[in-house]
Amino acid sequence: MVSQKDIDRRIQAYYGRSGWNEAARLTGRSAQGSLEFERTQELIAERIRLGSRIADVGGATGIHAAALADAGHQVILLDPVIEQVEKARAYGTFDAVVGDARALPFEDNSIDVVLVLGPLYHLAKREERLKALHEAIRVLRSGGWVFAAAIPRLARLSAVSDGITLPTGWESLIEQGTPPESGRFPGGHFHTGAELALELTDAGLLQVEVVGVEGPAGLALEQLTEVDEDIRQAALTLARAVGGQPVVQDLSNHLLGMGRRA
Repeated sequence: MVSQKDIDRRIQAYYGRSGWNEAARLTGRSAQGSLEFERTQELIAERIRLGSRIADVGGATGIHAAALADAGHQVILLDPVIEQVEKARAYGTFDAVVGDARALPFEDNSIDVVLVLGPLYHLAKREERLKALHEAIRVLRSGGWVFAAAIPRLARLSAVSDGITLPTGWESLIEQGTPPESGRFPGGHFHTGAELALELTDAGLLQVEVVGVEGPAGLALEQLTEVDEDIRQAALTLARAVGGQPVVQDLSNHLLGMGRRA
C-alpha cells in the first residue's frame, strides 16, 4: 500500500501544480460531470434547511460551495491545496481556507452541514477515513447532516483499464479497494456502497443512506462531451429511480453517503 504521506504529496501535485479545474470537470469535460453536479446538489437540497451553515471540506475550486451560497446558505470551503483555495476565493460569495479534513479548524457543534465530497477516496486507511468522519461529526450541531462522496471500485477499474488488458493489481482494487500504484490520480481507497454505509455508521451517524450519484448511465456519459437534453434527462431520471438500490450503486461513477448526527 502507498503511504498516506506519499498520497498527500501527490495530491498537491495533481490538484495544485497541474492547474486542475474542478469546475471545468463538473460542467464541460463530459456529460457525466454535469449529471454528477446536478444530482449531488439535488440530494443535498432535498435534506437540508434553508440558510444552513455549511462546511465544504475538500471543496476544491468551489463549484458546489458557490451554488450553495447562491441558494442562500452560509458556506465556508476548506481544501488542502492552496491553488484550489485561491480559485475558490475568486467567487467572493463564501469563505475559503486551507486545511485538512482530519483536523477541522471549526468549533464543536458549530456547523449545520458538512460536505466531504473528496477526502475519503484520498485516504488509504480506514482509521484515517473514520478520523475525517469523526471530525465532521464533531463540528456538527445536533441533527446536522454529513454528505460523503466515494468512488466505487468498478468505476475506478473502468478508468484504469483499456477494456481489454486489466491493470496490475486489479485483484486488490476489486477485493480491498486498494488502488494500483500506476497512474497519476492520487487515490487512497475505493469503496463499495455497503462499505461506505458501514464506515458512516461506525463513525456514529444515523439514518445512513448511500446512493449512486449518476446511476447506471454515468459511465456511458463519461465518454461524451455533449449529449441531447432528452438523453441527459433520461440518465437523471434513471439515477433518481434506481441510484439507491444496492446492486446499482456500484455501477455509478460516484457514491454519496448521507447521515445525521444524533
